[in-house]
Amino acid sequence: MEQLLGAHTSTAGGVSKAVERAEKLGFTAMQIFTKNNNRWQAKPLEEKEIERYKNLIEQSNIGYVVSHDSYLINLCAKDETNLEKSRNAFVDELTRCEQLGIKYLNFHPGAHGGKGEDYGLNLIAESINWAHRQTKGFEVSSMLELTAGQGTNLGYKFEHIAKIIDKVEEKERMSVCIDTAHIFAAGYDIRSESAYNRTMTEFDETIGLERLQCFHMNDSKKELGSRVDRHEHIGKGFIGLDGFANIMNDERLFRVPKILETPKGKEQLEDLENLKVLRSLIRK
Repeated sequence: MEQLLGAHTSTAGGVSKAVERAEKLGFTAMQIFTKNNNRWQAKPLEEKEIERYKNLIEQSNIGYVVSHDSYLINLCAKDETNLEKSRNAFVDELTRCEQLGIKYLNFHPGAHGGKGEDYGLNLIAESINWAHRQTKGFEVSSMLELTAGQGTNLGYKFEHIAKIIDKVEEKERMSVCIDTAHIFAAGYDIRSESAYNRTMTEFDETIGLERLQCFHMNDSKKELGSRVDRHEHIGKGFIGLDGFANIMNDERLFRVPKILETPKGKEQLEDLENLKVLRSLIRK
């Protein structure tokens, strides 16, 4: 089974441009932003651009697309104004995905800002429920990403993700993304075969492998349990090649698309190098 592989791809010049870039680089999966990721507001997608994107995707070899939401969004913001802005922006992100036919919206759960983990987890679920009510009938899945746990960020424990999903009304609209750098920084070891098996067994028992619909493949500049989110090229960080070999050869995960978020230049040539490394780890 051919694994779907790719990287976060620039949408400079329009979302359809990302398809052209990903095709040129030989990706079969990609992640994009559907708007400027550092701004609250964005002009609506133009019908012409939506059609162009859909036509290009249909003709391409890209079998999987995920959108990452704006970094400004915090679904458990303690400030009411920020919470309202975050919820509205999240609905806008879901709407853009629906317009483009993108099936997954990836997002970091949120930071409680000192209000406590239980408070934050409850409010995140409440925010997702609110957003889902505004987007009834949408096919987009809300994809929770596991985090490194910097500051007051939630989602650095498998239990956090499970608790949020448990409180979401439309559970069928929920999926999960494992970021390798994040879980490693959060304290989940994947370097040896035995450590990897323990981590994935815990994930399966706590969240369920059926919810895992994406991997962010990033090595870590920081050590195990550091709680610091810093991405590194594959095999160049503290996870090392063995950790990624464990993932690439796990038959249960062949179906799960694997996307790089490693450092890159404008031409994304570093992505090609990292993908070459990942492919080289597959045991025939």
